[in-house]
Amino acid sequence: MPSVVSNIPAADSATVLTYFEMKLSLETDCWDVHEALSNGVDFVLLDVRSPALYAAGHLPGAINLPHGKIIESKLAGYAKQTLFVVYCGGPHCNGADRAAVRLARLGRPVKVMIGGITGWRDEGFELEALAAPAGYRSVSTG
Repeated sequence: MPSVVSNIPAADSATVLTYFEMKLSLETDCWDVHEALSNGVDFVLLDVRSPALYAAGHLPGAINLPHGKIIESKLAGYAKQTLFVVYCGGPHCNGADRAAVRLARLGRPVKVMIGGITGWRDEGFELEALAAPAGYRSVSTG
């Protein structure tokens, strides 16, 4: 009797190859982004979360451009063939997917960094934070 795993037969090798090659053309992961940041970046890393979340902690070298603010005029300084890698909070957030749609509609190459901030932290990688403005006070929750 087949198990729940083998009850539905595996796809043929050609289908598997097509699927995973397509998947890799649409996304990258935290480890690969970290490696690229260490060895030379050939893409623009976009943190598509809110400015407040970006300020609290973001990937090194990331530019903050919330997904809802992605318009052609904000990308004018980048060549049309520039690859954008977008990320948001993590698997619970679809902001990176929304950003990818907006970039693709503008004819821009894009990949989503799967895992987002959650995945980055899970890999043990550090975040950068912006310095708090002069006179800033955090709100105590205790």
